Order: sequence, then C-alpha cells, then structure tokens
Amino acid sequence: MKPPPKKSADLASPRLQRNWDWRAAGNFMAGGAGGGLLLGAAIAGAGANATRAALLLGMALIAAGLTCVWFEIGRPWRAANVYRHIATSWMTREAVVALLLFASGAWALYSLAAPFVALAGGLGLVFLYSQARMLAANKGIPAWRHPRCVALMASASVAEGAGLLACIAAAVGPVGLWSSIGVIAVIAVRAVCWKRYLGGLTAAGAPEGSLRVLAGIDRRFLLLGHALPALLAIPALVGTAGARLSMFVAGLLLLASGWTVKYILIRRAAFTQGAALPHLPVRGRGPAGAAAKPGWSAVPGSRNA
Repeated sequence: MKPPPKKSADLASPRLQRNWDWRAAGNFMAGGAGGGLLLGAAIAGAGANATRAALLLGMALIAAGLTCVWFEIGRPWRAANVYRHIATSWMTREAVVALLLFASGAWALYSLAAPFVALAGGLGLVFLYSQARMLAANKGIPAWRHPRCVALMASASVAEGAGLLACIAAAVGPVGLWSSIGVIAVIAVRAVCWKRYLGGLTAAGAPEGSLRVLAGIDRRFLLLGHALPALLAIPALVGTAGARLSMFVAGLLLLASGWTVKYILIRRAAFTQGAALPHLPVRGRGPAGAAAKPGWSAVPGSRNA
C-alpha cells in the first residue's frame, strides 16, 4: 500500500539535516574541548605535571576530532585537498591551524618553555574559533548561521577546556582560589552566550523544530551545566574540605554539558531553511499577501505573528 501523498506545506517545511552525523559532531566536541584545554593551560600557569597532562590531552582530543572528520568524508585518501582553499574555507583554516598547533604543542610538551606553551594556547584559541566559524558558514541551517552561534560555540569550547583543566588540577594537587574564579567566570560567560543565542533565534524567527529542541534542553542545561558546577566550585573558592573532589565533579559537568549541547545543536536542532516566499502572490489587482515560511515560528510583532 502506497503512503499517502505529502502536502505541499510539508514538502516545503524545514527538514532535519542528514549530511553531518555523529562524526562531525565528534570533531566539534573533542576538537573544541582540546583547543579550550590548550588555551586554559597557557593562561593558568599550572605546575609542570598539570601542564604536560593538559598539553597531551588537548592535542589528543584535537587529533581524535580530526580523525572523526577523516572517517566521515567519502574519500578519506583525498583529505589533503582540504588545504587548497585557505582563502575561502574555515575548514581549511582549521586544518592549517591544526598542523601549527601540533608542532608547537609537541615542542611545548617536550620543553615546557613558556613561549611555546603560550603559542600552543593561542593556536588552540584560533582552532576553536575556526570551528565556530565553520559551523556558522553553513547558511542553509538557520540555527547555525545565526551570528550569536559563533559566540556560543567558542564559549562552550573554552568552558569545556576549563572543565578538563579543573579535573587535571584536582587530580594532581590542591586547587586554589584562582582555579575556582576561572571556572565560575567561564560558566557565567557561557550562560550569557546561551541565553543570547536562544533569544536571538526567537527574535529573528527560526524553524519550529530547532526552537522546540533547544527550548527543551534550556532548563536542564542551565541547571546541570551552569548552576550546579558553579556551586561545586565554591568550596575551592573559600578553601573548605572536599574542594578537590567538588572541583573535579564541576569540571566533568562543564565538559559533559558542553558536549551534550554541541551534539544536540548539530544532530537534533539542525533544521534546514525550507522554502520561503518574500510575499504571497496575488492574481489581478490588489496588494500582495504576507511573507510565508512554512514550518517557521512567527516573529513577534510581524504581520504573520
């Protein structure tokens, strides 16, 4: 028995993208956290053991993310072609930065020289920024192309790196005042970027599917990814007992919540543009009708709200 034919509005409505799967999400998750960890290692100025662990783990995560992308492409043995479009492609820039990052990171790991640790951290920041711009360059996905998506992705990667650094610091020695302040600061920045992103999508109008998925995780993300880690960082702030354990758990929550949001943004909230009419046509005389975007939320204050 044949399925019933779809209505024209259903055919024109946004659909969930299927081109980028879990391997693409894995690159943004692992690579972003790795870049954020390298940046955190350069800023924190931790001891030799913590710095070496952060450098090694940061580069391993970036390598794992790039490996996910390598397995995703249809012809992996042509991966070198990615370096041919540096003037136009953020994916190319990500790949070029990765080469420089691995070179400087390897020497920093060997020597622990402050200039090379700082260089690796700076390249980690450029790497995660390139990832954020690469996602925003996909103009066919409204949830990705919004200008505030760049700040959200970058702040998420920095927070994930800070969470990993907090775990490393708590594992190798006592955590201090500045570790707690740093964790609370990145939590606050990511929370602001998240709310601004959601507010921007709602104000500009977006596919209903994207808004429904993102709104569904809003409360849990703020509670488990921001409020709870901030509370767990307080013992280190005031120097009470159990500070190392609470900071370790706070770091894990920062990492897990950031990875969850990235995965959902790429795999579950990435609805396509769909068909859109700037105005409804009219036969004969008379004014044209309002604009139409099937499957989109109405913009508050617009004619079709």
